[in-house]
Amino acid sequence: METLVSTVTFMSDDYSMLSPEQEAIMTLCRSVRSVAEISALLRVPLGVARVLIADLADEGLVRLHMPQLNQGQPDHNLLERVLSGLRRL
Repeated sequence: METLVSTVTFMSDDYSMLSPEQEAIMTLCRSVRSVAEISALLRVPLGVARVLIADLADEGLVRLHMPQLNQGQPDHNLLERVLSGLRRL
């Protein structure tokens, strides 16, 4: 949910092969956005946003930036932000 997504820059911005939702994600992610933020801005369920982003990542159109966890221990600040985001949904 807090994975950050950014558009991979290409010389051409031809998104004709993409669905309207994927095109919107590509436009939104010109600046780095979280998966939760993308979901909220597009007004789609989080699971739908995750699938759309995963498809774009598989095509090499977006880059995913995963949060770093220390030695397998959960980051309490990260967990608090996720919980806060879920409450706002």
